[in-house]
Amino acid sequence: MSKPVILCVDDERIVLDSLRTQLAAAFGDAYIYEGAEDAEEALDLINDLNEEGISVILIISDWLMPGIRGDELLIQIHKNYPNVIKILLTGQADEVAIDRAQKQANLHRCLSKPWSEAHLLETIKSGLSKL
Repeated sequence: MSKPVILCVDDERIVLDSLRTQLAAAFGDAYIYEGAEDAEEALDLINDLNEEGISVILIISDWLMPGIRGDELLIQIHKNYPNVIKILLTGQADEVAIDRAQKQANLHRCLSKPWSEAHLLETIKSGLSKL
């Protein structure tokens, strides 16, 4: 059986690299850490993994990205994969977008950039404990 996936979505490669480094250091090889640079790539990756029988269990998404914004991405994902834990990580989300994600995507938490690694890991652990 394949390991579950934690997916990070951000249009800045340095953010994706930083997240994956922190996750791997904290959780080791318990999960597969994937990254996508925009919402379309993330949706394609989730669908491809699902077809291969690999579950995405948690998503950390930026809000302000080209094309589809993070709240809309999480709402779309929630419609097809309601059990995925969803975290918004942003420096620029407005309250309306966060509220919409909470109501329509069952948003676990919204964290601000720059993030505290300890707070991020605590948030992920609390999300994973719901599974």
